[in-house]
Amino acid sequence: MTGAMLRFAGVDFAHEGQPVLRGLDLAVPEGGITVISGPSGSGKSTLIALAAGLLTPDAGRVDRRCDSLGVVFQNPALLPWKTAQENVAFALSGRVLVRRDRRDRARAALAAVGLAPGDADKYPRQLSGGMCQRVALARALVVEPDLLLCDEPFSALDGDLRRALWQVLGEIHRRRGLTTLLVTHDPEEVSALARGGLAISCGRLDRDGRLRGG
Repeated sequence: MTGAMLRFAGVDFAHEGQPVLRGLDLAVPEGGITVISGPSGSGKSTLIALAAGLLTPDAGRVDRRCDSLGVVFQNPALLPWKTAQENVAFALSGRVLVRRDRRDRARAALAAVGLAPGDADKYPRQLSGGMCQRVALARALVVEPDLLLCDEPFSALDGDLRRALWQVLGEIHRRRGLTTLLVTHDPEEVSALARGGLAISCGRLDRDGRLRGG
């Protein structure tokens, strides 16, 4: 690791006058996995939205040192009128690529997250919840991000499937050396990654919006 790819410096954020994050200082080291846990309402999703540039802090700074980033949310948010492959390829719309290249990259990304080839041409309504989350992960990865942000992406799934997808994410991290920031309310998810032999740095958001151990 050569430094922080993502850094929060003295970040405050409030929603409708209510403080959500207070004085947040956090450095996400390049090539590592940083896990922030905390109860519901502690500002975890706000943290990811700030990291992605979807929100602007009221005070402080968020500095990103990356060329591209991918985001995986708890809700896969797939376009219902597009197939799994088309949903993933849609993330490449801003790239100068011919249609065949977009298709091939999308299929490769789906294969990397373990979606069966026969499911690539199915629509979201034809896929299980776990399959939809695999598609959402593939959509984030197909742009070959330097930084991956995960907002409790597998929390709505049952235990066995959730553990399987954390294993998939861990394998992808090992192969690609992605810098990853993920938030969770479930300590078991941290344990699942640690059991995979991955180096993890951890912090915890309290209900008062302050980070402990980050």
